[in-house]
Amino acid sequence: MRIGEIAALVGVTTRAIRHYHHVELLPEPERRPNGYRAYGFRDAVLLARVRQLTELGLSLDEVRDVLADDAGRDLTEVLEELDADLARQEAEIAERRRRLTVLLAAGTGQDQPLSPALAALLAKAPPTASPAAAKDREHLMLLDALGSPGQEAFAALGPLASDPGVLALYERLDALAEASTDDPRIPALAADLVAAVPDEVFTAIPAEGQVATGFQEALLAEYAPAQAAVIRKVMKAFAHRSRR
Repeated sequence: MRIGEIAALVGVTTRAIRHYHHVELLPEPERRPNGYRAYGFRDAVLLARVRQLTELGLSLDEVRDVLADDAGRDLTEVLEELDADLARQEAEIAERRRRLTVLLAAGTGQDQPLSPALAALLAKAPPTASPAAAKDREHLMLLDALGSPGQEAFAALGPLASDPGVLALYERLDALAEASTDDPRIPALAADLVAAVPDEVFTAIPAEGQVATGFQEALLAEYAPAQAAVIRKVMKAFAHRSRR
């Protein structure tokens, strides 16, 4: 058989066959006096097996391992490894689709992907023009992207999302935008903020030594001095409760 004939028989292109020769996946057949390759039955069997393995998703290097007579891996081992890899990809795709479904249902309008738990949490929060609430939302989105706290913590915050008292706390923090750091409202607001957070959340908050260097100061720099004083007290209280 000539190259076009074996290509048609096996169902591959002549270009693919030439590539297999080039990467030494298939041995070059003998050539006729006129220079044309002369393919035989064994060449067709080998080429058919290459096609079968590549259609299963094996790379050419993996196909070479399977075809090797001595040092190659057993076909069953390669196929089991491929099956496990495909299962992992299917699980990842299913998780991504689940997150997309939650985002579409929640209608959060965010411009970055969120975990299902955080998307559900933000969907419960009423609209507000509070700058402090906007900062808190951004903080939660950053923690979500970093994988901390866990999804259980976001779920535990659920009841607070639609609580009018939480909006009142944000408004009290907004009111400190022009205040001094010795404002008497600071300690009371910090205590009320800490008291509003369920105990379940604190088990997911990392200890101070586990927080990235500079993270807390970068967060505090986003607030006015009096507001930063409140947040600093809250952070200290959080760290203390999470160690219990």
